[in-house]
Amino acid sequence: MSSAGSLAHLLPPSWKGQVTAWLAEDTPSLDYAGYVVGEAGRTATLWAKSAGVLAGRPFVDEVLAQCGCSVEWHVAEGADLDPSGDGASSGRLRVATVTGPARGILVGERVALNTLSRCSGIASRSRSLAERLRKAGYSGRLAGTRKTTPGFRLVEKYGMLVGGADGHRMDLSAMVMLKDNHVWSRGSIADAVRAAREVAGFSLKIEVEVQSEAEADEAIEAGADVVMLDNFSPDVVGVAAKRLKERWRGAKPFLLEISGGLTADNVEPYVCQDVDIISTIAPRAGARVNSQA
Repeated sequence: MSSAGSLAHLLPPSWKGQVTAWLAEDTPSLDYAGYVVGEAGRTATLWAKSAGVLAGRPFVDEVLAQCGCSVEWHVAEGADLDPSGDGASSGRLRVATVTGPARGILVGERVALNTLSRCSGIASRSRSLAERLRKAGYSGRLAGTRKTTPGFRLVEKYGMLVGGADGHRMDLSAMVMLKDNHVWSRGSIADAVRAAREVAGFSLKIEVEVQSEAEADEAIEAGADVVMLDNFSPDVVGVAAKRLKERWRGAKPFLLEISGGLTADNVEPYVCQDVDIISTIAPRAGARVNSQA
């Protein structure tokens, strides 16, 4: 990572309001258990119980800060967690120490742990998949799709970046993605691209999802910046990607993306140097790292 900054510097000014909303959802009214423990000063330790990549420190810091607590981290953001390695104890690794009033620690504990576990799990799956692709010889980009959890997109996209995956588009405003239903509604790929270009201007890329090599040619001819070969089989991807790059070389610039049902278990046969982007839901699907306080 560049010495110019950290990934935490990408977070928008509004993100702390999301943390406030999480805490409001978890404690919407009276905190009866908090009455029992009061404001006595306490210290808690955050442990990792499974291997993975640590991600989500800014969110944990803010959750606990809003509860009147402070966090001392013992593991860097993006570092590998190994509960069985050096420095671990009884199958768990000390990740952070939290200090503050007992009530504050207990109010923020579950929100902080759930967020950290989810974000770390996504970073772990992203890194694992990226490393698998590199070992298979792929030099393009691994990207996580927009199929994120409503209300939790910022955390999930951040986790992908920590793990080494491209965040793809953050939302519908980030890039023009013309899927099959957009094309069907408009009437043709060429007409859909023309309409998109009228409003996208010079600053937004236009991506078109295609189901065949012929549709890819139409999208490239129309001026698409990115062409997604959707749900192609591995053998067809390699042949189609090679022919498209050869046919349009020097004529129109474009990127080729493949997507559709790709997982850590089936992605290796899709590795092809004519494919610029491999996008998948895999980095965030079912992702979690076990932790406790």
